[in-house]
Formats: sequence, C-alpha cells, structure tokens
Amino acid sequence: MNILVAAAEFAPLAKVGGLADVVAALVRQWSALGHRVLVVLPKYRAIDVGTYGFQPTDLVVAVPIGWWTEYARLWLGTLPQSGVRICLLENADYYDREGIYGGPEGYADNDRRYLFLSRALFEVAHLLGFSPDIVHGHDYHTALAMPLLKLIYRWQPRFYKTAGVLTIHNIAFQGITSPERVLPLLGVPWDEFYPGSPWEFHGAVNFLKLGILYADKIATVSPSYAWEIRTTSLGEGLQGVLNLRGADLVGILNGVDYSEWNPERDRYIPVPYSVQFLAGKQLNKRRLLSEWAGLGEMEVQRDVPLIGMVSRLTEQKGIDLLYHALEGIVTQFGVRFALLGSGANRYEDFFRYLASRYSQQVFVQFGYNEALAHKIIAASDYLLMPSRYEPCGLTQMYALRYGTIPIVRAVGGLRDTVRQYDPTTGEGWGFLFEAYTPEALWGAVEYALSFYAVVPHWERLRRNAMSCDFSARRSAEQYLQLFEWALEKVRAERT
Repeated sequence: MNILVAAAEFAPLAKVGGLADVVAALVRQWSALGHRVLVVLPKYRAIDVGTYGFQPTDLVVAVPIGWWTEYARLWLGTLPQSGVRICLLENADYYDREGIYGGPEGYADNDRRYLFLSRALFEVAHLLGFSPDIVHGHDYHTALAMPLLKLIYRWQPRFYKTAGVLTIHNIAFQGITSPERVLPLLGVPWDEFYPGSPWEFHGAVNFLKLGILYADKIATVSPSYAWEIRTTSLGEGLQGVLNLRGADLVGILNGVDYSEWNPERDRYIPVPYSVQFLAGKQLNKRRLLSEWAGLGEMEVQRDVPLIGMVSRLTEQKGIDLLYHALEGIVTQFGVRFALLGSGANRYEDFFRYLASRYSQQVFVQFGYNEALAHKIIAASDYLLMPSRYEPCGLTQMYALRYGTIPIVRAVGGLRDTVRQYDPTTGEGWGFLFEAYTPEALWGAVEYALSFYAVVPHWERLRRNAMSCDFSARRSAEQYLQLFEWALEKVRAERT
C-alpha cells in the first residue's frame, strides 16, 4: 500500500506535543510492515537538516493558490532508523519563522500556511511520481486535503483510486477562519457559502468540519474520545457533523514507540532497569533528586513518594484543579512533586510560587526537554494527569512501561488505558477519579499514596503497569484495516 502522510508536526524533526510522536510511530510501523510511505512536512526554521541528513534538491513544486501559483523547494531525507521518505517544503514566507504554530494565539496566517501544505502534498506526489492509495491527514492543519482530494485531485489519474482518511487528535483546534480570506485561495465560488453548506460554519470557514465531511473514513485517537466528541460538549460544536458521519468514525487508540520509551535501553536515563530489576528505578529517582533537584544526600536518602508531571500547562490538562489542591497535597502528605512543562503565564507563576516556597519538595522546569522528560518519568513513583479532557494521552502509557503509576481523570484515552487497581484481586495498574473537582483529585491522590511501599501491593502495581502493551504496532495494524475500508468505499463509488 502507498500511503501519503501530511502533518504539521513530526518527531523528532518538529514537535510541540503528542501529535508528532504518534505520526512518526505510525509511519515507522507501516514501513516495517512493508508499505511505502511518503511524509510531507513544512521545513520549519527549527528543523536541524544537517543532523537528520536532509539534502536540498533542484525540485520546485508549483502549488496553485487562488488564481496564481506559489512555490516551494523540496528537501529530501529519511526518518531516522527507518527507510521512510520525508519531503520538507521550503517556503520562506510561510515556514522560516520561530516555532511551529506561533505561540498560544498562533500566527495570524496559519490558515494560509496550512492550506498551502494541504494542497502542496498532492503536487509533491506528482513531482516525485508517488501514486498514493491513501492520503492520511492529521487535525485541521491538513484537513483541507480531504475536500481537495474529492473536488480537484480525484479526477487526475494519479489520485483516481485514492482514499482520504483524517485523524482528529484534538477537536478543540478546528482552523476556523474568515471566508473572505480562504474561499478565493481555494477557488470556491461565493454561492457555495451558505448556512448548512460544507463551507459554512456559523459565518466562518472551518477546516476541520470540511475534513470530516469529505474524508472517506475518520479516525480519532481513542474509543472513549470517539464517543465523547459525538455525544458531549467535548465535540466543540461539531457533534452534529460527527454524528452525520458516525458510520465512518472509528476510535483507534494511539500507541507507543517502545524503541524510544523503554527503561531497559533508554539512552536518557542514568540507570537502565526492568521488571526484574526494579531497584534501578530507585537509583534513577535518587540521581534526579540530587543532580536536577539539587537535594543533599540526607534528603535524597529519605524514602518519600515522588509525583511527576510532564505536561503542557493549559486548561485542558487540569491545571485549574492543581491551583486548589496541589499545595495541600504537598504539605499534608509530605510528597515531592516534579514538573516539566510550559504554558500560560498564570500557570507558570503558580508553579514558581510552589517551587520557591517548598524548595525541598517542589521542583520545576519550564519548556520542553526530551532527556528530562524521560528522567522524570523514570524517576517518579506516580504520574499525575488530572485532565479536563484528554483525547488519548501518551504520557500515561510511557509511565506504565517505566513502572510509574498513573493518577488520572477518567476521560478519553486515560479511561481506555488506565485500569483502577483492585487490592482484593491484585488487578489493575493505576488510579482514576471521575468528577472534575479538587476534592475528587485529592481523594484519588490520597488513595494512591496509601499503597506506596506497601507489601504486596506496591510491587504488584508496578509489575502490572510494566506488563501493559500499548504498542504502536497494534495501532498501525488497526489503521491499515481502516485504510482497507476506505479503499473499499472508493471502489464502490467508482462502480
């Protein structure tokens, strides 16, 4: 199968969150299973082309935009540790900037930047002689590939039998923009823009809505999230559109690339360990507390639970709950808390206050650091994810492989991946709470801490956690089945 993939992020080249990890893990697995994959990605300024072996070419792709043509030079390379071809689009006006999206509010022309990407991917396939069976788009950034395939490129021989599949990683980001800006760029006449049409969404154009309506099949990143976005306010106004396409919507749980997240061979942690050598986890904890947190030897030797958190600091991640509960948890239970993340200033200020006031218990670093993320997850006893909503989440799956026990709110993919520990049967590997309240969070933390270092529960918990298998291979195989269904639908439409 030939699979053409386009996304705004792709690990390790350009990463803000889990989207980058998921896309990279999937394409690596599809390649290992014998499929041909071509990835199209913007050449952002931050991509270190030298480190990853990308080479500029003399190939220039012409991209029709409105009544004119825009251009991008192609850089070609491969995904590290695989043979997956990656094509970077070099366009200084759109992508030679700081970051990927442009801060919390995003660049003002993100609509145009990702419209260009969505159309360029088809022209890249033409230029490179790649005939895709599947065009796979991710989130609103490449959702426009779905209507472009159906309305423009379907009639070209290279794409006549191609099916379009869209994955929704987070429905909160929809690419809502002005029709005056984008309809001329897409060549859509104004008489197509009316209430109830695919192009109209409360007086605006919604890229994600268009992707949902025109995709042959739609995936989202966990079974629970697929249900939530159709039946609750988490659908962010697209519940009706999703229910209209309900027969074509599937929840596929994201998977983990265990070649990157495995304590037995993690290049970032000081002491490798396994379920047979759990003492190594304690050694990683001590190293983190001494080398990163700066604690003295006597403090390091004290056996105190360490709660870790690696997260964006946004409302989605439940930081509001921590405002009301975390200081009390630290003082009343005497735990240590380690945070790596960044986000809104008010959230960062809150954690600065805690780190200053409780300098022997609360340790914070803002920004993102891949090595430190691995070290915190390996060293922590518990991982905290009190999310308001969580389409899937990868961090809790990473934590499980490292024997770090998740304390999570029972939403989306957290509900699908964390099973409540039952001390009677010894089954389960984490702790969940339902209500989005500080009291519910407090209760879950208190209950989880009651098992810390308690025989036989603590060892059972960690062994159960490390035995979980949320491999990206399983996700990749489920996507391949979805791709077959999408192709069957296209074949049926052609007969």
